[in-house]
Amino acid sequence: MLNPQQLHDQLSTLAKQEGINQWDLGAASGTDLSVQVDRGEPKQLKGAQRSAVTVRAWTSDGRVGITSSTDLSIEGLAQALKGAKEASVFGDLEEPPGLSCRSLEPLIPLERPRLALQPIQNLLKTLLDAERQLLDLHPAINTVPYNGLSERNGESVYINSLGSQRHHLSSSSACYLYARAEQDGRKPRSAGAVRLAYGSEQLDVQACIKEAAELTISHLDYSAIDTGYYNCVFSPEAFLDLIGAFSNIFNARSVLDGLSLSNRDSLGSTLAVPFLNLWDDPLHKSNLGASAFDGEGTPTAPLTLIEAGNLAHFLHSEGTARQFGVAPTGHAGMGSKVSVGPDWFVVAPTPGVAAGDAQLNRHKADGVVWIDSLSALHAGVKASQGSFSLPFDGWLIKNGERISIEAATVAGDIRKVLKTILALEGEPLVTPGGMCPYVWVEGLSITGET
Repeated sequence: MLNPQQLHDQLSTLAKQEGINQWDLGAASGTDLSVQVDRGEPKQLKGAQRSAVTVRAWTSDGRVGITSSTDLSIEGLAQALKGAKEASVFGDLEEPPGLSCRSLEPLIPLERPRLALQPIQNLLKTLLDAERQLLDLHPAINTVPYNGLSERNGESVYINSLGSQRHHLSSSSACYLYARAEQDGRKPRSAGAVRLAYGSEQLDVQACIKEAAELTISHLDYSAIDTGYYNCVFSPEAFLDLIGAFSNIFNARSVLDGLSLSNRDSLGSTLAVPFLNLWDDPLHKSNLGASAFDGEGTPTAPLTLIEAGNLAHFLHSEGTARQFGVAPTGHAGMGSKVSVGPDWFVVAPTPGVAAGDAQLNRHKADGVVWIDSLSALHAGVKASQGSFSLPFDGWLIKNGERISIEAATVAGDIRKVLKTILALEGEPLVTPGGMCPYVWVEGLSITGET
């Protein structure tokens, strides 16, 4: 287990020897187990122990150098610190990062279970049984080509020359099942499901099997969709994926780099319909990857991004916050260039405001496209322009009945999407990336397969 006090004492001594007055260190260590299967046989069993350390050192004129290593021994730390000092000669003086002014603040208590890893044979047995059950649920499901069951125990540390000592322990487990079904004279259809927990014994594997089967079966009776404009209802996961693809709207680093849809003066401007609230909540009880501090040691906390449709805050690192004249928000990642990014989105109606058209119901709709999942986000999104054109899996709803769409893409502009939301349907649901209700959007372009 990493010892932040010991690491701090060691780095302090080494820094004095090198004549370094300002420094910091981020370290992570973990043990990973994972299994995959293929038609009743083990396909891959993996176990790994990983560690990583990043050290930054500052010169007296503010230049900073950075070194990455996997060696947490005293000799490895000495080499990393020396390398960072040598690299600092080439540091940038225009926008040099500094130590976070909040790195000594008390952390919000974060209570998360730390569970022991199960034997890898147990993981294999569970996954083999899950694959068998899924294959038995429908004669058309003949393979589960993508599957996996994994567990991880990890810890992270942040320390700096101001005296900050942060330490976080974590454990997590994941199960995913992606089935493939084939019928004579028909195209193969696929769908999957994921479940997360703090340990493999807490995973709801049965629910994962059931969801993967139901989704796969629902796509067997498919048909083409006519190209045109349709009202769409996004599943919680699909809408959060779309918001995440355009998170530069809230990213102060992107604003400063000229790569955001926002600018310095955008705060307070109308971004969405008045009944939409969005915030980043890294400490939410359903966020299995929660951490009480970011890569610069800044405490994490909920941050409102859209309030009653208006842009409320940007995500900041120490460097961007200094340029905006505000406090860091706890969204930084340590690297050769400090990154800024969201943790866990929550979408919900504005309190006291009707969440759009209360009559909209995806189970009773007609002529509406239900978008269940988006694909190719890395290629179909032009983040700095706001536009997207993405393949999706989903259904055309006719008189309340779902008809699987053979193949189609949805296109639009995120700024228009946020301002043409028709309703937020139902209570927010937990997904791996956040919480969100079903989101109705007016008139998106759907292109069917020609």
